[in-house]
Amino acid sequence: DESEANLKTLGSLMTSGFDGPKDGMDDEESGIPALYTYFGQFIDHDITFDPMSTLIKHTDPDALTDFRTPAFDLDNVYGRGKDDQPYMYDDGPAFLLGLPNDGGSDPNARDLPRNTPNPPHDARALIGDPRNDENSIVSQLQGLFLRFHNRTIKDHPEIDANADFAEIQKLVRFHYQYVVLNDFLPRIVHSSVLKDLKGDDGQFDRQKLKFFHWKDEPFMPVEFSVAIYRMGHSMIRPGYRLNDNDFTLLPIFPVPSQGLNEGLTGFRALRPHWALDWGRFIDIDSRSQGTGNAADPTTKKRLQFAYRIDTSVVTPVSMLPKSVAPDPPPSLPQRNLIRSFELSLPSGQNVARAMNVTPLKDDEIMIGKAIDNPGAGDVLGTIASIPELSVFKGNCPLWTYVLAEAARNQEKVKIPVQEDVTVTTPRLGPVGGRIVAEVLLGLMFGDPDSMLVLDPKWQP
Repeated sequence: DESEANLKTLGSLMTSGFDGPKDGMDDEESGIPALYTYFGQFIDHDITFDPMSTLIKHTDPDALTDFRTPAFDLDNVYGRGKDDQPYMYDDGPAFLLGLPNDGGSDPNARDLPRNTPNPPHDARALIGDPRNDENSIVSQLQGLFLRFHNRTIKDHPEIDANADFAEIQKLVRFHYQYVVLNDFLPRIVHSSVLKDLKGDDGQFDRQKLKFFHWKDEPFMPVEFSVAIYRMGHSMIRPGYRLNDNDFTLLPIFPVPSQGLNEGLTGFRALRPHWALDWGRFIDIDSRSQGTGNAADPTTKKRLQFAYRIDTSVVTPVSMLPKSVAPDPPPSLPQRNLIRSFELSLPSGQNVARAMNVTPLKDDEIMIGKAIDNPGAGDVLGTIASIPELSVFKGNCPLWTYVLAEAARNQEKVKIPVQEDVTVTTPRLGPVGGRIVAEVLLGLMFGDPDSMLVLDPKWQP
């Protein structure tokens, strides 16, 4: 029978052997710039929050409470508001910012505001959701949203931000929602899935939602929050180069066994010279080309790409620090699988059948890297061929299933780097992609203050 031991085995098999951070072309790279991994994490923190997420025994998923409003309202940025959390604001409608940080592409880069004017090593951020300080990348993305809010106030003097704070929030939220709909979703969900959710005018149509329905207001489906939306864990790279001035490749979390004692772990003041050069993480900069080789500092920086959505995750996420995972196991894949089991989530095959989608066969559920020319050890086999996984025949955990489905739903993406190549890019398919898209769209359609309801053709 399915058990914690079997799930740990599956989680271990889904963790690739240590492959150190690298520059240049990487077989596991997708055509999705690296920042979308952490923008996806930012979105998750906006719409979900379960403070009881430790691995204690849960038997009733209906008893779970989502302490975050399931809406794209940026409450991970705005918190409980100016009156209830005044320490987040700078004596007015603008957010308080942290200390300056250099090294990146923006001379005005700032750390998050923290709980002491001279932050010690573990200074905590004064922000709407502490999880947005979990790693240095999402931390700086949070800081960018704080600065965008402040910039919106400055760019719209016709709005009295003190008297009409809600109007400033609306502008910021509309920009954010526009990016979710028109940039993020097309990066991670297969185009055929999104096409089925649009009307003849090319706009998303609420009537096209087949599976996500609510009675009074939208809710957060446990299948989405606990399993399917965790696809981003497979997109994490072994390491990242932050800017042109520091040629250190840093893993997302430390890997002491490999001599990597420093990582991008958060919940502390931003390290000196760790400000992000955004052109290394998202395709906004014509200079995002070249190898960024430390041996030749004259080379232009190279845009880094997320790893492919597949059933393989990198070693650092199997060694989570205690600040992120205080209870065992430290393996993120194992934690995902055990959490789903404790909440009695249906298998991927059962979800597919409920959606009238032909389920993947056991020999189609590949465990390993969805790369073009796999070598020895890159692909371990399938649910059908790996003896230790025979218990999961016809009963694949939902998280593993949607990752395997994505590996079979690929699109070609041209990437804007020096190599000028077209890269195979797995995207969420008819089960995983449909659920992610319907939930994100449904949350917006169910919010009377969202862009999709108030002004669906709005543009920045």
